[in-house]
Amino acid sequence: MLKKYNQLFLSALIVSDSLVILSSWIGAYYLRFYSGWIPLSNGIPPVEQYQVLLLPVLILFLFNFRVVGLYQPLRGKSLWVDYYNIIKANTISILILSALLFFYREDSYSRIAVGIFWLTVTFSLVASHMLVRNILMMLRRKGKNLRYVLIAGAGELGQEVAERIDLHPEMGFKIVGFLTTEESKVGTRVDGYPVLGLLDDVSEHIREHGVDKLFITLPMKSQDHFKTVLSNLGEESVDIKVVPDLLQYMSLSGGVDNFDGLPIVNLTESPLYGWNLVFKRTTDIMISFLAIVITSPLMILIALFIKLESRGPVFFVQERVGLDRKVFKMYKFRSMKMDAESQSGPVWTRENDDRRTWWGALLRKTSLDELPQFFNVFAGDMSMVGPRPERQVFIEDFKKSVPHYMLRLKMKAGITGWAQVNGWRGNTSLEKRIEHDLYYIKHWSLLFDIKILIKTLWNGLINRHAY
Repeated sequence: MLKKYNQLFLSALIVSDSLVILSSWIGAYYLRFYSGWIPLSNGIPPVEQYQVLLLPVLILFLFNFRVVGLYQPLRGKSLWVDYYNIIKANTISILILSALLFFYREDSYSRIAVGIFWLTVTFSLVASHMLVRNILMMLRRKGKNLRYVLIAGAGELGQEVAERIDLHPEMGFKIVGFLTTEESKVGTRVDGYPVLGLLDDVSEHIREHGVDKLFITLPMKSQDHFKTVLSNLGEESVDIKVVPDLLQYMSLSGGVDNFDGLPIVNLTESPLYGWNLVFKRTTDIMISFLAIVITSPLMILIALFIKLESRGPVFFVQERVGLDRKVFKMYKFRSMKMDAESQSGPVWTRENDDRRTWWGALLRKTSLDELPQFFNVFAGDMSMVGPRPERQVFIEDFKKSVPHYMLRLKMKAGITGWAQVNGWRGNTSLEKRIEHDLYYIKHWSLLFDIKILIKTLWNGLINRHAY
């Protein structure tokens, strides 16, 4: 029954999206040529010229919506994933549409109108999907449109699944209870839910409680019980979800891939691939170029003061380790005396470090010594946001003593990062920095990057641990 309702809902969503696309296309025409906001140079083309493209535009957008997975079941997905897919599909569609219009010589179409169309259709679709999702979440919190869940396995893994379901009532999952391998547990309660029976009776409990989704949460040592459960489900139409007993080993963007029909479990994987990589790199190029243009007068002034204060080069060039252990040359304004490590060797900068110049101490305190790293970002060695790059000599030490340290190298190094904006910078807790870096990599998104950049500017560049 729920699947039938899902199909009805999906059909209604496609109809709604189609109306938004069509109205946005015609609306962009009238905004461009009749609003009076934008000066006209070549007169007003007939509206029929734009109406001819209604069907091709609709097909193009709906096709790309399907490609990016916009019409997959919404239940359990992050709100931001849905909006991100809308922006991605709209951008791809606009690029294809612009290319096709360039080669179509029958009529000329306004690039401004196409730009207005992209803005209006993106905003309208995000708003309509937001409204739909909020209505659905409200209904689910009130006990409507629920899916009934049975958890096969009452151990730690099963309890963790139950806890996570309880944290998200908006997903509309209602747990009816657990099944267990231990007869002594039958009739007891786990995390507030009843242990209904043994795994052997799974089919009976699915029918009795109207279960829509079965989570199998058995430990590795229970392979025989796993086979028993599956053998008893031959005549059931319930959705089966297997939660592998690998959570303790999973980090970063663990998940499941499909290799020629063979499911592959990923324990560690960088979130930067495909369009994610393209969008992050494009953002880095745009922001770093703008930053170089804006700060170039300041950088010239800083370089002049460095030359006037002490002998030696303006820039300090040091090898750092970035994405996938690739070594690159990182640039900073020189803030220390020449040959500062000739006697001490590679060491962390400490408070009141006598190796610094007067001007260098000020630069480090205000983070202005890091301005040349915008060139590293523009060249592709670094990103605007990411874990801070480290020297090879320290990495060799840290990777032996700090668990999961090397997972930081799954993401391109950044000028700022989640650890830095939370105060874990310089000579502070290495464990806390790793914890924040891994959280960033695991939860990466463009919106997360923007949040970190805003926090970097909002909190200011002065930091008490920057010395």
